[in-house]
Amino acid sequence: MEQGRPRTAAPLPSAGVPAQAGPPAARGEHVHDEREHGYGHPVPGAPQGAARPEQPERTEEPARGERTARRMPQRYSVRGQVLDALRKALVSGELVPGEVYSGPALGERFGVSATPVREAMQQLVLEGAVEVVPNRGFRVASRTERDLAELAEVRALLEVPAMLRLARTLPARTWSELLPLAETAAVVAASGDRAGYAEADRAFHRALLGLTGNRQLVMVADELHRRAQWPTPHGPVRRTADLVADAAEHLTLLDALAAQDLAGVESLVTRHFTGAA
Repeated sequence: MEQGRPRTAAPLPSAGVPAQAGPPAARGEHVHDEREHGYGHPVPGAPQGAARPEQPERTEEPARGERTARRMPQRYSVRGQVLDALRKALVSGELVPGEVYSGPALGERFGVSATPVREAMQQLVLEGAVEVVPNRGFRVASRTERDLAELAEVRALLEVPAMLRLARTLPARTWSELLPLAETAAVVAASGDRAGYAEADRAFHRALLGLTGNRQLVMVADELHRRAQWPTPHGPVRRTADLVADAAEHLTLLDALAAQDLAGVESLVTRHFTGAA
């Protein structure tokens, strides 16, 4: 059903940039400083590569593509905040699987226009979290227990061999460096914050896999992990006790890795993926 009356939520801060009167040079400001904030403009008629008295350290004008890239974060910062808020709402269950939500209704809920909401939702469409419903909005995807089992299997195929290799090759002291992340996840779990724990859980696993030096593995595994965190329509709501037990497995895993207990590492990781967010 259409979510016509959104629930109250704290508005997202605006990412707008105050209007600037005239070009930077006319205001006696350094062009370099303006561009560093994403809204600089070239001085009309200035030759490429010419040094400027007020900015002797810069000897050439950046390419048009560079100027555009530096301005883009101003436009998309609101979309990024909305995307983050929507992802947290998915994990926490505020956005219910099977329900349809409109851009304007969600925009009102987050205190922004419908445009960044639609842009963020399009990203979630690509991730498989929602699907487009023509003339209505976006439906939160409904997934089955089989979907979760398949995600767990793929994650294990990717991550178990990587962790076993790390256990064989890295010294025991390496794993103590990940203790702060594991302990942070445990604290968040004890608070019962499902969305917060989802973030802390992924941060731990990203850092662990980051020790492989394989950035592609980290990115792919993190995306699979994110998908595994979305709740199923009629699945059980994860209680605080479930989160605490899940977080405790991080500490147990670090002990097994430090001890080079390969059988224990494989068993822990597989079980963790099967029952973890």
